[in-house]
Amino acid sequence: MWWVDGEMVSSDAASLPVADHGLTVGDGCFETTAIIRGAAFAMTRHLARLRNSLAGLLIDLPVTDAELRAATNDVVTANPGASIIRITVTAGTGPLGSGRGDGPPTLIVAAGPNRGWGDRAGVVTVPWPRNERGALAGIKSTSYAENVIALARAKAAGASEAIFPNTIGNLCEGTGTNIFVEHEGRLVTPPLSSGCLAGVTRSLVVETSDVDETDVPIGVLATTSEAFLTSSTRDVMAIDRIDDRILEPGPLTAAAAAAFAERAASTIDP
Repeated sequence: MWWVDGEMVSSDAASLPVADHGLTVGDGCFETTAIIRGAAFAMTRHLARLRNSLAGLLIDLPVTDAELRAATNDVVTANPGASIIRITVTAGTGPLGSGRGDGPPTLIVAAGPNRGWGDRAGVVTVPWPRNERGALAGIKSTSYAENVIALARAKAAGASEAIFPNTIGNLCEGTGTNIFVEHEGRLVTPPLSSGCLAGVTRSLVVETSDVDETDVPIGVLATTSEAFLTSSTRDVMAIDRIDDRILEPGPLTAAAAAAFAERAASTIDP
């Protein structure tokens, strides 16, 4: 059962108008989080980021955070075997072009299984840059075709994630992850000004570990001694291959993973 525009419906019966702007032009945003101990994890942070994305997209959602929490709780309860929750908001029904219609936004809360990630990740670098100055920088937009293409390249190479530079050649992010690397003996992650998404797991790792948020060139991936990904569905995941170079998880990765796990175990809404 999913929550669609104010009511619970069967996931098989859930549908959108063919003119929904999320379908026709990818005009929308979303949040995905894990279900832990029977509840959606870190909802306060996810709802804050959803509001930021909505503001950036100029979408006015007439639903309170309390109502979003209630809808999410209903979907969690109705899907006891699910591992993730996704909240999606689109601009609603609109014309077959970039201009929006005058109707209300579409709101969907859906549940699903885990992504089947392993314990470690192989990654590849891709040549297409993230635009740190673009209108969608820092927004978790449903316009995901760029990520789909990059992830297809990664899977073709036997990897599970692709890593982007930004327009000035600095390390940025993955298709659905943030990245942390060892650089000159320190744990480093790109700052938000690099164009990367403000990941919820990223922020928790920054808060619980000794991390430098600083720009480094994408070339650091050729020399780093250890690296890891973070996301709401991967937690802290060690990288064991970058392109054709094999890595082993190191002490910085182990310490960050342990600190994040301790925080997640102590509260459902850190």
